[in-house]
This record gives sequence, structure tokens and C-alpha cells, in this order.
Amino acid sequence: MPQLNPAVMWSCGPLNGTGGVEDQPLCQHMHLVLSVFSLLYLVAGVPVGLGYNALLVLVNLHDQSSMTMPDVYFVNMAVAGLVLSALAPVHLLGPTASGWALWGFGSEAHVTLLVLFNVSSLVTMYSTALLSLDCYIERALPRTYMSSVYNTRHVCGFVWGGALLTSFSSLLFYVCSHVAARIVECSKMRDAQAADAIMVFIGYVVPALAVLYALALLSRIRKEDTPLDQDAGRLDPSVHRLLVATVCTQFGLWTPHYLTLLGHTLLALRGRPVDRHHLGILLFAKDLARFLAFSSSSVVPLLYRYINRNFSGKLRRLIKKMHCGRQSCSPDQAGVQQVMA
Repeated sequence: MPQLNPAVMWSCGPLNGTGGVEDQPLCQHMHLVLSVFSLLYLVAGVPVGLGYNALLVLVNLHDQSSMTMPDVYFVNMAVAGLVLSALAPVHLLGPTASGWALWGFGSEAHVTLLVLFNVSSLVTMYSTALLSLDCYIERALPRTYMSSVYNTRHVCGFVWGGALLTSFSSLLFYVCSHVAARIVECSKMRDAQAADAIMVFIGYVVPALAVLYALALLSRIRKEDTPLDQDAGRLDPSVHRLLVATVCTQFGLWTPHYLTLLGHTLLALRGRPVDRHHLGILLFAKDLARFLAFSSSSVVPLLYRYINRNFSGKLRRLIKKMHCGRQSCSPDQAGVQQVMA
């Protein structure tokens, strides 16, 4: 079974001795472009992700009485986005970075990064899938308790618990692939590709099917005019635009990551060694896909900020309360804020 050594960062080294001299300039340019984009994300994307995700959580938790079902899911994704934004510098300064690696792949830091990254990815994908399904339920049956804020909060708690359990099983495969074969408990779990297969199926295939099913139901019900369309309790029309934008963004940025995991698994199943040229391409694809996955933590809160109609009003009320301090705002000012919202 081919072993893909993760400590080998993407560089032009794997092409040496393979007869691919003509690929050297392209290799160097691709490496340079990825390094530049990674540094730009480290300087600009990480602060944006941390700031807007924290703001999204703070604004909604400050005004919990006005939270809707989509707000709860976006707060859940924002918490996962905070974790991803915090992990991004550790990854960019890790062994895949050129010349400034601060820790090795065999250390506990890599195991911790792996678990937290997998948990955040699962929470992100399943929050997106459940948001799609609940939007359909709310669209088809307004004012139902099935998609209430109370139930959604409990669902988000189960999402985090399920993500931790799933990542724990993947962690066992990963750890057992790095320990001695004499340990009986790990002798049958030394295939690290099994962990990738678990993540691809549970972390991508299942939520992708759920999203496709929900969007198909939404598209069908939107073509039919019913008396429920006039119900004042149904979701704001901007929620549908926000849902479509979020689904496209999340799956567009996370699909390359899961495709690289799938490619890694398929190459392992061939049972033949991977040549150095294809190994370099795969490692570059993994780094690029991981970069795109991290960038989702900065893009989604920006979509929420500019598409959600109620966010600006909530933000103004929060800023006004911070200016008032411990003194209560006058009723007139509070009334003006409600009108503006």
C-alpha cells in the first residue's frame, strides 16, 4: 500500500530525477502563488474571520429574543469558524510552510490540529445541511415547532457531540497508524486511509445528499403559490438568498478538501507505490484544498453580514447599549432603534 509521507511539503523536489525538467518553472510558480495566498490569508483573512465570527456570535447572543432558526445555525457555524480561524495560523506555520515550520507532524500539536479541524469541518457541513432542511420545513409549515429556535439549539448541541464522536473514531485510526504494530489493539487499525474514508462519507457525502434533497424540495415548493405564503410568521425572503449563498460557498470551498481525501484513499487502494511526480501533485492539492477550507471561516460571516436584513439593526442596538453603559437608554432612543431595525 503506498505511503504518502505528510512531512514532505509541496516543493519542486519530488520532480527531481523524474525527467520532468520542463515542469520546474510551473512547479515553482504554483508553489509561489500558494505561498502568497497563504500569507495574504494569514494577514487579512484570519483577522476578518475572527472578527466577523465573534461579532456574529456576540450580536445574536446579546439579542436572543429576536433570534430565528437560521440565526442559531449561523451562530453554530460562526463558533466552528472561530476554531478554524484560530487553527489557520498553526497550519500555515506548520510543516507545510516553507522555511518557518514551528512544529512537526509527529508531535501532539498535529494530532490536536487534526481533531479540531475535523470537528469544525463536520459542524460546518452538518449545520449547513440542517439549515437547508429546516428552511424547507419552515417554508412548507410556518410556525411549526419542528424548526423552532428552542429545538434548533438542542440540534446544534447534538451536532457538536456527533462531530466529536466521529472525529474520535478517525483519531483512533490516525494514532494506530503511527504506533508500533506489536500493540494488539492497533494491529488491525493501522490503515490511516480508513480515517479519510470515514470523513469523506460522514463529513461530505451524507450532508451533500441532505442539502440536495432539501434544495430540490425548496425549488418545488417555491413554484407553488399557497395561502401559507402570506403567513406573517414565515421566514424573511432574504433567508432563501442567504441559504443558497451559504450552501454554494460552503460546499464550493470544502469540496476540494474532501476530494483530496478521497483521492488519497483511492491511491492507497491501488496497492502500488505512488511516483514522486504524482506525490508532489497530491501534496500540493491537499495544501490548496486545506487553504480553501480555512477561507470558508472568513467568507460565510461576510455573507451573513451583508445578506441578512436584521443584522444591521441588531448591531446598532448592541453598539447603542455599549455607549449607554450601565445607564439605561431613554425610551425614545430605544423606539428609534426599533424603527431603524
